Amino acid sequence: MTPHAPKQSPQTLTAFLRQRFKPLLERIALGLARLGVTPNAITLAGLAGNILAAFWLAQGRITWAGWLLLVIWPLDALDGALARLRGSPSPFGGVLDSVTDRYAELLVWGGLLVYYLSRTDPTSVILIYLAAGGSLMVSYTKARGEAQGFRVEGGLLTRVERFLVLVPCLILNRPLIAIWAIALLANFTALQRLWLIFRQSSMPAQSGRPTLPKE
Repeated sequence: MTPHAPKQSPQTLTAFLRQRFKPLLERIALGLARLGVTPNAITLAGLAGNILAAFWLAQGRITWAGWLLLVIWPLDALDGALARLRGSPSPFGGVLDSVTDRYAELLVWGGLLVYYLSRTDPTSVILIYLAAGGSLMVSYTKARGEAQGFRVEGGLLTRVERFLVLVPCLILNRPLIAIWAIALLANFTALQRLWLIFRQSSMPAQSGRPTLPKE
C-alpha cells in the first residue's frame, strides 16, 4: 500500500449484516433455486411489495405499511445470494437491483407525500422532499465516485441505516420522527461521501486514477 492510499474503512453495518446472516440467506436461496426461482423474480417481488406499502402509506395505514416493509426487507439481500448460488450474477441483474432499490425508496416517500398532502401539512411535505432527495444523493454520490475510480464506502446514514430508522417509526405510527431524521442525516451523508471523494482526489497517489469526462 502506498503512503498516500486511503485508510481502510471500518466494516459497514451493511457488510456486517450480510456476513452475519449469510448462512441463513444461503439456505433460503438454495431452496428457492430448487424451485426454479430466479434472482430477478425476487428483485421484482420486492418492488411489488414496496408498491403495496406505498399504497397503504398514501391511505394512512402507516403501521401496516411498516410491517410489510419489515417482512419484504430480506428480499433485498436474497436476490444477490440466489444469483451467487446459481453462479449466474449478471450485469443486468445488478443494474436491475440498484434501479429497483431507488424506485422502492421513492415509492415509500411518494406514499408518505400523498398522505401528508391530504392532511395539508406543508412542513412535512418539504421534509419528505428533502428526505427523498437526500436518500437518492447518498446512492448517486457513491455511484458517481466509484465510476471515477474512488473508494466510497460507509457514511452516517446509508440505505440500511435509513431502513432501520424508517421502519420502526412506521410500525409505531410515528413517521415524522423518521422523516425529520432522514431529511437531515441523509443529506449530511451525501456531503460526507463527497468530502471523502475530495480527500482522495487530493492524494498524489491517486493521480494515475482514470477519470471520465465531465458531465
